[in-house]
Amino acid sequence: MATRTKGRVVLSTNPKDNLDAAQSIYNKHLALGAASPLNILQDVDWAATGVKIAPTINENTQAEFHKGESEKHYANRDKQMPEIVKAVKLSVNFLKASFGDNPKQLTEWGINVDDSPKVKSKPKV
Repeated sequence: MATRTKGRVVLSTNPKDNLDAAQSIYNKHLALGAASPLNILQDVDWAATGVKIAPTINENTQAEFHKGESEKHYANRDKQMPEIVKAVKLSVNFLKASFGDNPKQLTEWGINVDDSPKVKSKPKV
Protein backbone atom coordinates (compact mmCIF):
# COMPACT_ATOMS: atom_id res chain seq x y z
CA MET A 1 0.00 0.00 0.00
CA ALA A 2 1.39 3.35 -1.01
CA THR A 3 1.79 6.01 1.59
CA ARG A 4 0.58 9.46 0.84
CA THR A 5 2.56 12.41 2.06
CA LYS A 6 0.69 15.53 2.84
CA GLY A 7 2.04 18.46 0.86
CA ARG A 8 3.07 21.48 2.78
CA VAL A 9 2.33 24.78 1.06
CA VAL A 10 4.83 27.50 1.77
CA LEU A 11 3.74 30.96 0.76
CA SER A 12 6.44 33.49 0.17
CA THR A 13 6.61 36.83 1.91
CA ASN A 14 8.28 38.30 -1.17
CA PRO A 15 5.85 40.58 -3.05
CA LYS A 16 7.13 39.51 -6.49
CA ASP A 17 6.66 35.83 -5.66
CA ASN A 18 3.15 36.52 -4.41
CA LEU A 19 2.30 38.50 -7.53
CA ASP A 20 3.63 35.72 -9.77
CA ALA A 21 1.55 33.17 -7.86
CA ALA A 22 -1.53 35.38 -8.09
CA GLN A 23 -1.03 35.76 -11.85
CA SER A 24 -0.70 31.99 -12.28
CA ILE A 25 -3.82 31.34 -10.22
CA TYR A 26 -5.76 34.01 -12.12
CA ASN A 27 -4.66 32.65 -15.51
CA LYS A 28 -5.80 29.14 -14.55
CA HIS A 29 -9.05 30.55 -13.16
CA LEU A 30 -9.70 32.35 -16.46
CA ALA A 31 -8.83 29.25 -18.49
CA LEU A 32 -11.32 27.14 -16.55
CA GLY A 33 -14.01 29.81 -16.74
CA ALA A 34 -17.30 28.71 -15.15
CA ALA A 35 -15.73 25.38 -14.19
CA SER A 36 -13.13 27.03 -11.95
CA PRO A 37 -13.40 25.83 -8.36
CA LEU A 38 -12.48 29.35 -7.25
CA ASN A 39 -15.93 30.57 -8.29
CA ILE A 40 -17.37 29.22 -5.05
CA LEU A 41 -15.13 31.40 -2.86
CA GLN A 42 -17.31 33.89 -1.05
CA ASP A 43 -14.65 36.29 0.22
CA VAL A 44 -12.64 36.56 -2.99
CA ASP A 45 -13.88 37.93 -6.29
CA TRP A 46 -11.21 36.93 -8.79
CA ALA A 47 -12.95 38.96 -11.50
CA ALA A 48 -12.27 42.11 -9.49
CA THR A 49 -8.93 41.08 -7.98
CA GLY A 50 -7.46 39.49 -11.10
CA VAL A 51 -7.49 42.67 -13.18
CA LYS A 52 -5.42 44.41 -10.48
CA ILE A 53 -2.53 41.93 -10.70
CA ALA A 54 -0.87 43.12 -13.93
CA PRO A 55 -0.80 46.83 -12.92
CA THR A 56 0.53 45.83 -9.50
CA ILE A 57 3.28 43.74 -11.13
CA ASN A 58 4.17 46.82 -13.19
CA GLU A 59 4.28 48.98 -10.05
CA ASN A 60 6.52 46.42 -8.36
CA THR A 61 8.83 46.34 -11.38
CA GLN A 62 9.06 50.14 -11.35
CA ALA A 63 9.72 50.18 -7.61
CA GLU A 64 12.50 47.61 -7.96
CA PHE A 65 14.04 49.57 -10.86
CA HIS A 66 14.04 52.82 -8.91
CA LYS A 67 15.37 51.05 -5.84
CA GLY A 68 18.34 49.90 -7.90
CA GLU A 69 18.75 53.35 -9.40
CA SER A 70 18.68 55.00 -5.99
CA GLU A 71 21.29 52.57 -4.68
CA LYS A 72 23.49 53.46 -7.65
CA HIS A 73 23.07 57.17 -6.95
CA TYR A 74 23.81 56.68 -3.24
CA ALA A 75 26.96 54.75 -4.14
CA ASN A 76 28.09 57.56 -6.46
CA ARG A 77 27.34 60.11 -3.75
CA ASP A 78 29.25 58.14 -1.14
CA LYS A 79 32.35 58.03 -3.35
CA GLN A 80 32.51 61.84 -3.33
CA MET A 81 31.60 62.46 0.29
CA PRO A 82 35.02 62.00 1.96
CA GLU A 83 36.59 64.68 -0.22
CA ILE A 84 33.67 67.06 0.27
CA VAL A 85 33.47 66.52 4.05
CA LYS A 86 37.22 67.11 4.32
CA ALA A 87 36.89 70.37 2.36
CA VAL A 88 34.04 71.53 4.60
CA LYS A 89 35.89 70.70 7.83
CA LEU A 90 39.10 72.41 6.76
CA SER A 91 37.24 75.45 5.47
CA VAL A 92 35.15 75.80 8.64
CA ASN A 93 38.28 75.50 10.78
CA PHE A 94 40.04 78.12 8.65
CA LEU A 95 37.07 80.50 8.71
CA LYS A 96 36.62 79.97 12.46
CA ALA A 97 40.26 80.94 12.98
CA SER A 98 39.83 83.93 10.64
CA PHE A 99 36.75 85.16 12.49
CA GLY A 100 38.07 84.27 15.95
CA ASP A 101 36.65 87.41 17.55
CA ASN A 102 33.22 86.98 15.97
CA PRO A 103 32.46 83.35 15.04
CA LYS A 104 28.85 84.35 14.28
CA GLN A 105 30.19 85.61 10.93
CA LEU A 106 30.35 81.95 9.91
CA THR A 107 26.56 82.11 9.49
CA GLU A 108 27.17 84.25 6.40
CA TRP A 109 28.95 81.19 4.96
CA GLY A 110 25.97 78.93 5.72
CA ILE A 111 27.50 77.47 8.86
CA ASN A 112 25.25 76.92 11.86
CA VAL A 113 26.84 78.54 14.91
CA ASP A 114 25.45 77.63 18.32
CA ASP A 115 26.53 80.24 20.81
CA SER A 116 24.47 78.97 23.71
CA PRO A 117 26.53 78.07 26.78
CA LYS A 118 27.42 74.40 27.16
CA VAL A 119 25.41 72.57 29.76
CA LYS A 120 27.63 71.03 32.38
CA SER A 121 27.07 67.33 32.66
CA LYS A 122 25.91 66.05 35.99
CA PRO A 123 28.19 63.57 37.73
CA LYS A 124 26.99 59.99 37.52
CA VAL A 125 25.83 58.49 40.78
